Amino acid sequence: MPVRYRLVGPDLASVRFAVSPLNELVLSLRSWRDPGRFPVHLPWIRRMQQARDRLDTEMLLALVDERLSTPDFLTPPPRSPLTRLDDELAALAATPPEVVRRNLRSLYRADENVPPPLRAPDPLPRLVAALTRYWDLCFAGDWPRMRALLEADVTYRGREIAQHGLARMFAGLSERVTMTGDTVEVRLHSDVHYTRPTSGGLTLVPTMWTPAVAAPISAGEPPLIIYLARGSGTLWEPEPLPAPGALAALLGAHRAGLLARLDTPASSTELATRLGVTTTAVNQHLRALRAGGLLVSARHGRSVLYRRSDLGDRLLAGPTL
Repeated sequence: MPVRYRLVGPDLASVRFAVSPLNELVLSLRSWRDPGRFPVHLPWIRRMQQARDRLDTEMLLALVDERLSTPDFLTPPPRSPLTRLDDELAALAATPPEVVRRNLRSLYRADENVPPPLRAPDPLPRLVAALTRYWDLCFAGDWPRMRALLEADVTYRGREIAQHGLARMFAGLSERVTMTGDTVEVRLHSDVHYTRPTSGGLTLVPTMWTPAVAAPISAGEPPLIIYLARGSGTLWEPEPLPAPGALAALLGAHRAGLLARLDTPASSTELATRLGVTTTAVNQHLRALRAGGLLVSARHGRSVLYRRSDLGDRLLAGPTL
């Protein structure tokens, strides 16, 4: 059944993209219900299984029904491609109780169908605590890699709009999304259907955890389309390190490869995940490169980010390479 959004007047220029850590965290719970529908994520799912006995599994499983749907209040439209999880969790904790009840009733059709953990007078404190611990144990270490993939998708879609227009971009999201005139139609697998003006814009959110596209269950929610990000199938594949020949002979292949990669900042955890090696091994090479003046580092939150120094840039671009 279709959901139709009408882009009228200024709304035609108000299609925005955003990345949501909370969105990814919640939608990843679909893999708990049906791992077989997410085969590309099996390496991560296997690792995550080891932490389940330390999580509030009862609450987390209650957040996804048998159709792999979630209550709308858990996936609100994020504000920008730079949304922070702490900000989203704070907003989630402040969700009005009547919104929580209305969304749960809409998803589960009747109060008696709502899972027991969500029937509490105020389920939000336990819910937020469960998601926070899930993030810390299962998501935080991999988030830089996930975020890089999602941000790359946003960059690609923006280029599509600039070069080919909105209709071409929407058609590229999924075969279930089309734009005709000023109306964007999203054909869902569920029986959700409504038509409404976007009233201030439409937010598009890439995700790694959907087999198709998704939109809010309720027509009263802000206009939102969640779609599968490009490149999701390669997320967990180890990436080869580029190692320029002469530089590899000077520094060694691993250090030369890291230096070539670090034109943009990255943490040792992100690099280890992308390359399929241990964080300890990456840290040894990063410390040596920094000690030689080829990298600089700065703390960002709980992570240390490394990037090439000016000396590293000159070495990489030298005439002998």
